[in-house]
Amino acid sequence: MRWGRNYFYFKSLKQSPHLLKLTRSRSSPAQEAPLPQPRGCAKIKDSAIFARLVIEVEVHNSLRAFLRSAGEPHWPHHLTMARLVARALRLGRSALMQVGVYGGYGRYRLSYLTPALIWPGPAILVASEAVQQRLVRVEIPQLRQWIQTSKPIRIGDALPNSDFQGLLLVTPQVWLQDRLTGQNRFGTGIPTIIDGVDDLEDWTRNALTASIQPQDWEQLMLACPDKAEAIREARIQLTKAVFQHPPNPYECCLIETSEQDIIRRLYEYLGEPATAPAGENNTPEKWEHLPDAWKIFWQRFQSTGQLIWADIARPLGQFSMYCGPVEVASALSKIWHQQPVVLIGGALELEAEAPIYRQRMGLGDLTCLKFSPERNSDLIKLYLPDRLPLPNTPQFQTALLQEFRKLLGAIAHVGGLTVLLVGDVPLKAIVAATLAAEFGSRVQVEKTCLDDNGILVTGWEFWRQHQDVLPAPLAIAIATLPIPSLENPLVAGRVAYYKQQRLDWFRLYLLPEALSLLQRAIAPLRESAGVVALFDTRAIHRSYGNLVLAALSPFARINYLDSSLFGSDRDRHL
Repeated sequence: MRWGRNYFYFKSLKQSPHLLKLTRSRSSPAQEAPLPQPRGCAKIKDSAIFARLVIEVEVHNSLRAFLRSAGEPHWPHHLTMARLVARALRLGRSALMQVGVYGGYGRYRLSYLTPALIWPGPAILVASEAVQQRLVRVEIPQLRQWIQTSKPIRIGDALPNSDFQGLLLVTPQVWLQDRLTGQNRFGTGIPTIIDGVDDLEDWTRNALTASIQPQDWEQLMLACPDKAEAIREARIQLTKAVFQHPPNPYECCLIETSEQDIIRRLYEYLGEPATAPAGENNTPEKWEHLPDAWKIFWQRFQSTGQLIWADIARPLGQFSMYCGPVEVASALSKIWHQQPVVLIGGALELEAEAPIYRQRMGLGDLTCLKFSPERNSDLIKLYLPDRLPLPNTPQFQTALLQEFRKLLGAIAHVGGLTVLLVGDVPLKAIVAATLAAEFGSRVQVEKTCLDDNGILVTGWEFWRQHQDVLPAPLAIAIATLPIPSLENPLVAGRVAYYKQQRLDWFRLYLLPEALSLLQRAIAPLRESAGVVALFDTRAIHRSYGNLVLAALSPFARINYLDSSLFGSDRDRHL
């Protein structure tokens, strides 16, 4: 990167040693418009152009003064990240930033909010509703009072007008729906900051997934009364076929080819007018009379690269059908050229360039960077015994329960929340029942209302969704690594796709999913130097174990558990 061509940026960059890596894809020199030297500034008459050119300097100075005055919680990368976001806005060049495993706790958000408010032009911020409310109620009022900007801020699902020059806050679901369907409610070329891109793949897959719920069958029979009998018969056939799949803990199954044929024949029959011979009127408009849910489902059903499955409610005798893409890169790759984007995530990948993440998101040429964790402030204590049975052995369950008892005994006289992460659904039930018999009502399974000295037994999904609202635990005990299980039909379906493409499904799918989820799960303990107990010895004995340990870093490994590790002073430096 040609830092020497930008005097102001180079001078400020030297003051921030905390940047781990900054990589730059090749681009032509014309893409880097250098800042003018101070003598040339007097020749610029247009204040808006001047503001764009010196935005990095202004952002750096304003944020530094604000942090010193407000006494905000320390995050060593504030100024570096703010300047890099400002630079991305100035050059109109996309960037991917990994802020660290603690990103979900928002210490970095001032770093992108400051340049967004100072930027003399329209900008869009894509963030969840919870993040938006936090920004609107806390960070934005503080910054606006300090920076004294009059930039309008709106929350909505479209640009207010074509001349809007403010900051628009929008949810990921609304923004993706617009970009993926080409509605263009957010214009083109407007710089866009996307916060929390750890969940970008899930957001996109949900936006592209169509569903048929039990009540949609009644709506279909009301819309096509002359074909109600055929609809009822198809529903009976599908119900019988779906319920013949063996039960599994995930309460879902892939819809096989024979079951897809039932759906396909139903649609062909629904597209035939009552007065026309079979096979005629074979045009896309022949399904226009169907309810929206059925039209959308049929569009997805006919597309290539789709995963079709059913969620089963056995006690009710009902099922719901879903059709969504196996991969989202092909859909996302079409939207990145519409505007420069700054994608901000917590723990996307171990490498700064994030090659696997970029491939899965359809990202091309962009600036990539990753901030290093602070060893003093983000250190955890890692308990990783090396003589436990492997998770796939019969002895593992007994050994795991003994380790859980040892951990709970060490915490007993300290008081505080303990989280036991058990991904295996049957094992989670066994652990909860066994410990509840010993520790009573302190043990709760996936509940948010807990005692001060509570024991939460939970799966990975529940903990990911609720860890921000629960108190920081004293310790997190992990039964097994969160590698997606092939017993889950949806995981098996995606793995089958990777195999068809002759791709390394473990290195490109299962392992990245596990490492990202692992880093996010232990994030609360980095605020308190808490204890992470990992009872999966694959982290030691498998070839990918070094990647697991790198994801947990920085840590201080311990080989014992006692109450001194959970002292009231919560010693941060061991």
